[in-house]
Amino acid sequence: MKLREYSLKLNGKPVVVHAPPAFSLLETLRDVVGLTGTKNGCSEGECGACTVLVNGKAVHSCLTIMEQVRGTDIVTIEGLASDPDSQALLRHFIEEGAVQCGYCTPGVVIASKALLGVSPRPSLEETKQALRGNLCRCTGYTKIVKAVMKGVT
Repeated sequence: MKLREYSLKLNGKPVVVHAPPAFSLLETLRDVVGLTGTKNGCSEGECGACTVLVNGKAVHSCLTIMEQVRGTDIVTIEGLASDPDSQALLRHFIEEGAVQCGYCTPGVVIASKALLGVSPRPSLEETKQALRGNLCRCTGYTKIVKAVMKGVT
């Protein structure tokens, strides 16, 4: 299998990744780079478990091929964990009990971070809209929405 070289910024650091051109960003993050916080839920862009930030925008990494992210700035859940600006958001998720089984949590937190990046004081409706692409089978979404809105009110 022929590998291509991809230069990008990953979690704040410039990196060069060697991956097959047909690999998705999700496959590259998990299997090549070893960042396993981003989850593979459906491989069809329906569940949001694989959500990462690409140039500040939430994208489904399972549907994004490596050629699309050459030279971009990618942030995964691991990048948020070490970001002081994201600590309050992560704390709100814990305080509100918005984390149960945890499988969807990385994608939901990333989608929330993307929302707060463009709208630091989103309305309830904006918050629900921003999270619509993330499926959670445990919390029923109320606690997730409360966690996102906690820093707003």
